[in-house]
Amino acid sequence: MAKAKEKIRRPKYEGLQKKKAVAGYLFILPFIIGFLGFMVKPLIQSFYMSICKVVVDSTGFTFNPNGIQNYYNAFRLDIEFSRFLTESLSNMVINTISVMVFSLFVAILLNQKFKGRAFVRAIFFLPVILSSGVILGVETNNALLGDMADMIKENSTDFSITDTVKVLIQTLGIGTRIFDKVFEIVDKVYDIAIASGIQIIIFLSGLQTISSSMYEAASIEGCTAWESFWKITFPMISSLFLVNWIYTIVDFCMHTDNQVMNKIQTELVKNLDYGFSSAMAWIYFIIIIAFIGISSFIISKVVYYYD
Repeated sequence: MAKAKEKIRRPKYEGLQKKKAVAGYLFILPFIIGFLGFMVKPLIQSFYMSICKVVVDSTGFTFNPNGIQNYYNAFRLDIEFSRFLTESLSNMVINTISVMVFSLFVAILLNQKFKGRAFVRAIFFLPVILSSGVILGVETNNALLGDMADMIKENSTDFSITDTVKVLIQTLGIGTRIFDKVFEIVDKVYDIAIASGIQIIIFLSGLQTISSSMYEAASIEGCTAWESFWKITFPMISSLFLVNWIYTIVDFCMHTDNQVMNKIQTELVKNLDYGFSSAMAWIYFIIIIAFIGISSFIISKVVYYYD
């Protein structure tokens, strides 16, 4: 009898899951159409250029296939690309972890009940606006802001709390390799805050879906706030870690101060070496995709999904 009921209910469950899948595909359909219509052909052309020696003259482009020579030149002959690639990947890992921790911490604070909560949330939403293309370009290319920054550096003293603590640690003989990364993160707190707007919103939306009755039940059972975080909060929003992790990595790769992207752009625009720049772009793309795939697989193993 139980098996018969299970057979009767199973099609309904599959039908609901099928409807959710269809709805999901409908939401991403505009992206799929745009990708197939505008991105597939440039990707194929870019890969073909990466295995060719591209000659640009008055008649147009001439493609002379040369195999993996451009890839070989990127790693063996170019003295900057390998160094930029290593530094970029190291900074990406540190930046991504810093943004994740910062955004989760701020989201938990903003989820608390206090006066002026809406105003404070609006302040932390400002990085989303400031990180938009136009305003970010004004911020980075504004000559007035650049002159003001130079003036502040000239008129300010060399006193720095982080430098003082760093000197003190060195004097005590404590290893500074780890502390150097910590101080680097502290010095970049402005950049981390600017890059955390979307992540804060995603984490905050997840925190608001957690029922308060779960915390009340845990409190009755004698659970501390720290235990509630690891037993309730963290598992319930763990699925959002994967989303924010991938978004943060992709966002970092699009930064204007990315040395690898600047190197690729220099070879493309200034040197007109389309084949070499395409090879470097594909190397960077494959490494980033591999890193996202491996890290996402690891994170997905500890993600808790609930109905």
